[in-house]
Amino acid sequence: MPLRFIHDNAAERAKARSDGRGFTLMETLLVVAVIAILASLVLPALARSRKTARRAQCVSNLRQLGLAAQMYWDDHEGWSFHYRAGETNGGDIYWFGWISRGAEGSRAMDHSQGVLFPYLEGRGVEICPSLRYEAATFKLKAQGAAYGYGYNLELSPKPARPPLSIRSLPRPSSTALFADAAQVNDFQAPASPDNPMLEEFYYVSPLEPTTHFRHEGSASVVYCDGHVEKQAPVEGSIDQRLPAENVGRLPRAALAITPTEN
Repeated sequence: MPLRFIHDNAAERAKARSDGRGFTLMETLLVVAVIAILASLVLPALARSRKTARRAQCVSNLRQLGLAAQMYWDDHEGWSFHYRAGETNGGDIYWFGWISRGAEGSRAMDHSQGVLFPYLEGRGVEICPSLRYEAATFKLKAQGAAYGYGYNLELSPKPARPPLSIRSLPRPSSTALFADAAQVNDFQAPASPDNPMLEEFYYVSPLEPTTHFRHEGSASVVYCDGHVEKQAPVEGSIDQRLPAENVGRLPRAALAITPTEN
């Protein structure tokens, strides 16, 4: 091909660009289509990565709670701790801390009075990142986020009975200690029977739907031996007042306590 012809072609293309012609409609549509294809591939992967990261953080939180409980047991001859330890200064002391009485969303909160606080050293393990505090259907119990996990109520000593010996558990590796927790509330304002709302809840029980299966239909659970695994809900246990929130029950076998001695 003659060099002059090549040069003339290049000159014409440069002139066309300098005339402000830019991309043709076909070229623009092609670019848009390529971007759309890339977005359809990348965005779901990013969403999955975010979910994986949130779950990993939740698992880490529960592992640290499990380790704190182990240290408490070591310091207290293996005896379990109470879900609710008493009342003081116009409020109640629960396993996770002190919370005042009063209107929902305005209660004062003090984590330092929680039984595990000395072992956690302010590590910030209270909140599961998959618990959507910003959702329109969520209501706060305290002035801010308090705790996103629930204690196995079966481990809490019963009234007028001595503490439970954790060392007497026949199957600690399959007995839940803490789990993702929440409750559907339709009886405390701003919630109502016509406006059920999700809220924090601080124990899990085989009798009530208070386990929150917020990780794509499963809950993260730390067991009494310290390992964490995901758990599906009991079939038919999801609270139908807010079914999309996946609040239900763990299997009774994961929560029931049958110690060899007490």
